[in-house]
Amino acid sequence: MAARTAARAAPKAKAAIPQLAWNAVRPAPVVLVAGPEDVLAERAIGLLRDFLRTEDPALEVSDLEADAYRRGELLTLASPSLFGEPRLIRVSGVEKASDDFLLDALDYLEQTAESTTLVLRHRSGQRGKKLLDAIRAGSGGGIEIVCAELKKDAEKQDFAATEFRSAGRKVSPGALRALVGAFSDDLAELSAACRQLMADAPGDIDEKLVAKYYGGRVETTAFTVADAAIAGRHGEALIALRHALDSGADPVPIVAAFAMKVRTMAKVSGARGGGAQLASSLGMAPWQVDRARRDLAGWDDAGLARTIEALAATDAAVKGAERDPVFALERLIGVIASRGRD
Repeated sequence: MAARTAARAAPKAKAAIPQLAWNAVRPAPVVLVAGPEDVLAERAIGLLRDFLRTEDPALEVSDLEADAYRRGELLTLASPSLFGEPRLIRVSGVEKASDDFLLDALDYLEQTAESTTLVLRHRSGQRGKKLLDAIRAGSGGGIEIVCAELKKDAEKQDFAATEFRSAGRKVSPGALRALVGAFSDDLAELSAACRQLMADAPGDIDEKLVAKYYGGRVETTAFTVADAAIAGRHGEALIALRHALDSGADPVPIVAAFAMKVRTMAKVSGARGGGAQLASSLGMAPWQVDRARRDLAGWDDAGLARTIEALAATDAAVKGAERDPVFALERLIGVIASRGRD
């Protein structure tokens, strides 16, 4: 009797699943991407997609939104096709999943589909806990990609280094330190800054180049100026512009920062659909769509069109078409801060 009681009291053993960093993602029948850092999650899912597509270019990619899910959709997407192409099913918003999705997902874990990779994105919270517990206990043969917030500068430097390395570009340690110093509070902006540098500057990325684009006071970057103007804070944007210029920032990358943000806003403006599906159709990351939607508050299509015209004129002005590039920038900030109405 005592032996049986002890057996009942003993905790049930759980099959621990691998918990991997975002850049160590690998294929598995079920891939749980958990944690609040959307940029890392987007990178991990992108790396997994690219790996699977390298293995088989016929990979079929499908997207589901867990909160708008209808019963049976997961099974339909995971069902084998006539030609047996491998499947990648990406599910966003599991932290706000419908009951229908949770029921189907739990059933799916009992018998996963062959040649199918199911990716579940869960940011935080208790919703879907039973599903997460089942995955972490080993049901479905899954792995977990941990996307916790990066708090240490060394972690952010590693992230930035991976951004350049994945694009086949070389970056100096000093450049990494300077970038993280300029964008320590926002991983999304750090990622955008890395990509802007790679798009605008050929060759290796060094500290001098970073200083040209984002130099000066750490808190005053081209994106600081752009964010203030897009939000309609005219005076704040002008002050930030003066700080940036007085600290040695060049007008050309400041215009480039404006252009990058306004182009993203224009892509998202008027588009319909959920964040994940819209991001996929536009070739963007979900966090970029969310940020653009926030930036679009107070804007209309006519204002965006006038702003794009003003951006083109200012780009030419700061590259030599006008004598006073600073005045051209101030004029552009006036247009943007008025949401294209002036």
